[in-house]
Amino acid sequence: MALDTRIDPRTFRAVLGEFPTGVVVVTALSADGEPLGMTIGSFTSVSIDPPLVAFLPSKTSSSWAALRSTGVSFAVNFLAAHQQDVGAAVALRKADKLADIAWEPSAWGNPHIVGAAGVVDCEVVAIHDGGDHDIVLARVTDLSRPPTASPPLIFHRGSYSTVSSA
Repeated sequence: MALDTRIDPRTFRAVLGEFPTGVVVVTALSADGEPLGMTIGSFTSVSIDPPLVAFLPSKTSSSWAALRSTGVSFAVNFLAAHQQDVGAAVALRKADKLADIAWEPSAWGNPHIVGAAGVVDCEVVAIHDGGDHDIVLARVTDLSRPPTASPPLIFHRGSYSTVSSA
């Protein structure tokens, strides 16, 4: 007897929502020098040697289409617990997502969001098919964090949350 392997998308999303993820904003500059960004919950480190990371944007995302068209360089901003408004603003479907968000250009030209818990500048190595998402593999070119550690912003059960140290 074969098992039924069909998975209900709502159940899939609900069960995986039990796994908390960090919240990052991927940023880059357009060809016209305008800052672009998208909020992502699917970011991970891949390798220390060489330093590689990955994130998984939806293939249908207009924000991802805009970021992808900029070329290979981008930044990943790890949002701090106090930056829920930043995550929410950049997640909106609007053109000028970083208009009201303080940022500074990195040495690579990528927007670094002021107050982020950490920032990683990257270059795309490869983009792989991942069903309804792309799997973006990138090499880390630079990274930084503020001198004072900030607790991270997380996404859990469909909303922003924070963690406390045990």
